[in-house]
Amino acid sequence: MSAGTDRAAVPASLADRALAPGDDGYGRYTSGYFRGARPGVVLRPRCAAEVQDAVRYADGHREVPLGILSGGHGISGRSLNDGGTVIALDALDEITVLDDNRVRLGPGARWGDVARALAPHGLGVTAGDNGGVGVGGLATAGGIGWFVREHGLTIDHLRSVDVVTADGRLVRASDEENPDLFWAMRGAGANFGVAVSFELEAHPVGGQVGFAMLVFVVADVAAFLPAWGAAIEAAHPSVTGTLMLGTSPPGAPSTVQALILVDSDSPGAVIERLQPFAGLAPIVEQSVQLTPYSALLPPEPGQHGRGDPHAHSGLVRHLSADVADGLAALLSSDSQVILTVRSAGGAVAGTPADATAYAWRDANFFVATLGGGPDLDRRWSRLTPLLDGMYLSFETDTGPDVVARAFPPAHLERLRALKRQWDPTGLFRDNFFIDPAG
Repeated sequence: MSAGTDRAAVPASLADRALAPGDDGYGRYTSGYFRGARPGVVLRPRCAAEVQDAVRYADGHREVPLGILSGGHGISGRSLNDGGTVIALDALDEITVLDDNRVRLGPGARWGDVARALAPHGLGVTAGDNGGVGVGGLATAGGIGWFVREHGLTIDHLRSVDVVTADGRLVRASDEENPDLFWAMRGAGANFGVAVSFELEAHPVGGQVGFAMLVFVVADVAAFLPAWGAAIEAAHPSVTGTLMLGTSPPGAPSTVQALILVDSDSPGAVIERLQPFAGLAPIVEQSVQLTPYSALLPPEPGQHGRGDPHAHSGLVRHLSADVADGLAALLSSDSQVILTVRSAGGAVAGTPADATAYAWRDANFFVATLGGGPDLDRRWSRLTPLLDGMYLSFETDTGPDVVARAFPPAHLERLRALKRQWDPTGLFRDNFFIDPAG
């Protein structure tokens, strides 16, 4: 029996809910959104004190990997592992509406549930684009979602976070308390502790928003992408869009799906703000509707990932001709590839680049690709020099070179110094490890 399955060493507060292979309920912790795993032991705390116990247990079992799971959606797959310890935070799923448009969220809450809980109050928190995503992973990595151009990143609305640090302490991080830790938790949180509670400031959301699905037939993806990029950058701040593209047979046109949110309940305003996109390419399918924002984040029946896909991500200021050529080349890969181009920019740039660990404030687009095989990796490596940064939750490569692409040099130097302060021996090492030694 490995140390990771040392049931006798599990603290008493966690023992009755700890799971190992063969236990009832263990199967839920063997699948993320895309990836499979087989942890040695799953600890399932129900409160901050039990998270402290779980962190102390992990500190005593460093010979095995350590995963921290909130929703399990991260494409990187690092919330689960094989043979190691997983601290599963799904029981910490609080959603409490406070005074002054503030909301307190547990890391195990799902963003779809958050949207539904806030809707009766006319509020929302800009978050991801899938209702099953857990609060914890997204609220420490950045948070690029449907309101990003209008309201910025999720971390821009974070007002405090309670964190269990590597030495087992429970501390609060905010602008007033432990401000350096608060800076690091907003973009590099996985390296600095286990977040057990978030307080965020919600923003107004009307009863309905406009949502469009357009399917273009595109003869030349490399020409289409800069035109799409220019249209998004010129759009009203209430407009946020995502493109989804896949591989096509050689010489055949590509089918490009565009998903566009317009934060308005006025049919006239929605149609007006969509018009610039209508002429980008022939449209073969379209739907435009007014819908509650919460309907865009439906509940998720479960996760059944079993594969080992390759995923890469990058942030770019503009969809320039060079970037568009590189992205189009990905779609000619010998492997099956899914490419997404999400809006960033807009209100994201309203926060100074040095205000949070997430630094890429002038990037208007977030691109991500998912597929398999070395051909995709080779083509992505040719694109990498054109990128302005990356978003860690969508990246499967590892190592110091990846971390160096995720943070500008000054940010990374500060993060290493903070790592020496808060986690000098590297307990939190299995999710894009920031080496305190540099």
